[in-house]
Amino acid sequence: MLVAEMPEIGTITGEEAAALTGLAPVAHDSGTLRGKRAIAGGRRALRHVMFQAALVAAHHNPSQKSFADRLRKAGKPHKVIITAVARKLVTIANALCKNRQKWTASRP
Repeated sequence: MLVAEMPEIGTITGEEAAALTGLAPVAHDSGTLRGKRAIAGGRRALRHVMFQAALVAAHHNPSQKSFADRLRKAGKPHKVIITAVARKLVTIANALCKNRQKWTASRP
């Protein structure tokens, strides 16, 4: 799904990949006022798929589970944690495609 919906993967930066999937926070600032950050834009279907993948990864992938646990201990809300894991999955997939490598599971 990721490669089909985002053919640019592997040719762009991790930040650009996160923005294309709609997982990069968008600032709502004006002058000296600092607004909230929210995920928006990007490719909606891909964002939903990555969110579902992040739900599974946050519970079953050891490195993503430790990342999610660290955010949970910091007091982050559940949806923020899953969104962060989804963004991390996209940047990892982009790096793997860019370097033409296969995924190898590693312990944190």
